[in-house]
Amino acid sequence: MEHLTILSVNISEEKGTIKHPVDSIHLTNLGVEHDAHSGYWNRQVSLLGTESIRKFEKETGRKVTPGEFAENITTEGSDLWKTHPLDRFMSGETELEVTQIGKECHGTSCAIFKEVGNCVMPKEGIFCRVIRPGVIRPGDILEYHPKVFSVRIITLSDRASRGEYEDKSGPRIKELIEEFFTFHHSLFTIHYSLIPDDPDQLRGLLNQAKQEKTDLVFTTGGTGIGPKDFTPEVVRPFLDKEIPGIMEMIRIKYGKEKSNALASRSIAGVMQKSLVFTLPGSVMAVNEYLAEILPSIHHLVLMLHGIDLH
Repeated sequence: MEHLTILSVNISEEKGTIKHPVDSIHLTNLGVEHDAHSGYWNRQVSLLGTESIRKFEKETGRKVTPGEFAENITTEGSDLWKTHPLDRFMSGETELEVTQIGKECHGTSCAIFKEVGNCVMPKEGIFCRVIRPGVIRPGDILEYHPKVFSVRIITLSDRASRGEYEDKSGPRIKELIEEFFTFHHSLFTIHYSLIPDDPDQLRGLLNQAKQEKTDLVFTTGGTGIGPKDFTPEVVRPFLDKEIPGIMEMIRIKYGKEKSNALASRSIAGVMQKSLVFTLPGSVMAVNEYLAEILPSIHHLVLMLHGIDLH
């Protein structure tokens, strides 16, 4: 666990102005009390590390005081811009959740940009929302808790569960998920289950994923029209919302080349804070479906957590 030291806390009464250091800031459900940027939105609290400030000073030859980049909290001890949305910072009872890395520059309305034609906040400042209110002061320590994505993979196959052949689609999902999160420098855990074509066992695993607030659930198998293809019927009652566009697009795209792809009844949806995807039971289908699903994962996760970066 990384620890950062808070060097300064800063506020401004008007937007687009330099913030000035204060003895402490009170974080509420709206952000920093008496600060112009507080409100019901994702960028309630801004943070900037001295690591970024020193780099700026070296490049421009201009000294910067805390708050000049309009950050609420000036820290030391880590490159804040390497964090990710949904990571968290804790200090005593106070808890912040990262919602955005960088932002669009104010340009001519930014005091430092008007002076030197450059600003570090748009690239290396981070923004958070308040999860638990509290008071923060210079000298306090921020504990960094990176988001760890939890993934559950469920293969449904009578023959594979009996050991008649090796399950390859479930391990292929695992391999692609590992590649995806590793590429994005995100932490993750994966739980893999191989079960027979048994609706009750699938319901049990879905209930477990729901209770554990698993981030991503992937099933493979049981999405066709055979007598034991029941996966969509079992999964659908667990969903609070369906996401039909993903699977519709995949069926149309691959159905143009292979009409058999149109027989898939795969569904996707939201189960509380979990994203659920039911995939066909073949390695080729897993490759095709995840090639379309994975690029949208981060956007879907942020939307599910109420972070809209449009």
